[in-house]
Amino acid sequence: MVKKNYILVCGGSACEASKSDAIYESLKKALYERGLADDVQVVKTGCFGFCEKGPIVKVLPEEAFYVEVKPEDAEEIVQETIIKGRLVERLQYKDKNAKSTGDKFDVEKIGFYQKQLRIVLRNCGFIDPENIDEYIARHGYQALEKALTEIGRDGVIEELKTSGLRGRGGAGFPTWIKWNTTKGVEAPQKYVVCNADEGDPGAYMDRSTLEGDPHSVLEAMTIAGYTIGATKGIIYIRAEYPLAIRRLEVAMKQSREYGLLGENILGTDFSFDIEIRLGAGAFVCGEETALLRSIEGNRGMPTPKPPFPAVEGLWHCPTLINNVETYANIPVIIMKGGAWFKTIGTEKSPGTKVFALTGKINNSGLVEVPMGTTLREIVYEIGGGIRNGKAFKAVQTGGPSGGVITSENLDTGIDFDALAKIGSMMGSGGMIVMSEEDCIVDVVKFYMEFCVDESCGKCSPCRIGTRKLLNYLTKISKGNGTMEDLKKMEEIGYAMRKGAPCGLGQTAANPVLSTRRDFKDEYIQHVVDKKCIAGKCTSLVRFEIDPAKCIGCTLCARRCPAGAVSGEKKQAHKIDQAKCVKCGECFRGCKFGAISKF
Repeated sequence: MVKKNYILVCGGSACEASKSDAIYESLKKALYERGLADDVQVVKTGCFGFCEKGPIVKVLPEEAFYVEVKPEDAEEIVQETIIKGRLVERLQYKDKNAKSTGDKFDVEKIGFYQKQLRIVLRNCGFIDPENIDEYIARHGYQALEKALTEIGRDGVIEELKTSGLRGRGGAGFPTWIKWNTTKGVEAPQKYVVCNADEGDPGAYMDRSTLEGDPHSVLEAMTIAGYTIGATKGIIYIRAEYPLAIRRLEVAMKQSREYGLLGENILGTDFSFDIEIRLGAGAFVCGEETALLRSIEGNRGMPTPKPPFPAVEGLWHCPTLINNVETYANIPVIIMKGGAWFKTIGTEKSPGTKVFALTGKINNSGLVEVPMGTTLREIVYEIGGGIRNGKAFKAVQTGGPSGGVITSENLDTGIDFDALAKIGSMMGSGGMIVMSEEDCIVDVVKFYMEFCVDESCGKCSPCRIGTRKLLNYLTKISKGNGTMEDLKKMEEIGYAMRKGAPCGLGQTAANPVLSTRRDFKDEYIQHVVDKKCIAGKCTSLVRFEIDPAKCIGCTLCARRCPAGAVSGEKKQAHKIDQAKCVKCGECFRGCKFGAISKF
């Protein structure tokens, strides 16, 4: 039976945490009670990307785009949209760019989606990730068939070379060189490994791809196995991603049942299978050699290169390693051709990039844009600008290993080389936006705390360097820093770049070095003036009561947990700075604007 309507319910982690599963069940129940279960299909999809407005429900063919939906809204959606064909206006997303035409709503005209081009995320939000038939209906596994029966191993390498695809895990190494190198090594056993150990703060690109379209990665890994001559694949994924793991397991089971994994794939003499290995959440295991050691059951610590994994990797066998986003591009490149992919993005960085856009931004979420898209377009057109009308301060790209980019570089087109020139990096794709309310010292201190915790401790530049930088930042945030400290921080940062043997240690000082260059005055303000204008470094914050405005209501004294506020009723109060713990309760509680924050 042909369905008359389709209801797509976002089933990504963020929306599931906001009861999208209950919404899904409520919609099915409402349809069943009205005898419409056979006419309307409810599909739980992957992430729509518009996380700020989730949970999201989309109704087809009406193109109704409902945001911030609750389980109790299911009845109204079925009654109004499915039965009466009308939009539920209170749930419909309002966007000045998206116009409603009759009963239709042009979702593609929403500002959040307008500048996006979805290649990696092509199926997320469109298909049920736990139904292989829906993936196949959108050209799934045709690339595998093409590789096996038409273009062959050399043809795959040639398409990748023509495409110019660079690894999306951070370094941007040409993908075809990795594949071709591993292919050229003679060995009785080879491995294909997927790096799904996504550990950057605020990053969830790879997790969402696996949750919304697991078959795209399985298909790509199988193509890789065929191309390089491997029979075994391993997906290394964090154990704290249970939804992605479950959907991968379902997808692998279905692929085996369809003859797309396992023995004699698609009736050929090629056999390949994949297993999952769970990581314990060590950031350093995102580095490829540390990841391989972890798979082997050893402590995740980087090893010197060469030899490179392509020559001697897992259990000393040639090993191809790419991350989730890199693999997700492969089926599209094989089907549409490397020349097509090369037309997207920039000359040296073709294709698109997926970013997790978070921080002080109106439209946080998962975005995929062509390489070369400017930061300004992402922040203001896709992201909808800074929250609460505050001024833009900076954006952090590349996670704890990246740099902080200022407003002077907002018109920089994002690609691997452009970001490197301004002292940052692409990284895996985290993008955290900061406003005038953020303190640079406090932000960099947070990243350094992360790096200290995640350092494997193998080498002194990283083990000692990150700790020394954190100590200086802590000292500065407490108002005890000196100009000499600032100089030493830069010296340590540059020494780490030159002396650390792996990418974590080499780039851990990037947030310090980039902010010392671009926010020099803010550091000096902390050191010389003993002030934090954003009020984040509590040791440098001071609260004072204006006696002319204070009416002696005693509310501030009653809210103060340290007993630092004193004064009689109906008389001006005072704050004892020696007792004040800088909690701000007095400031937030005063209804007369009598307390100032310095």
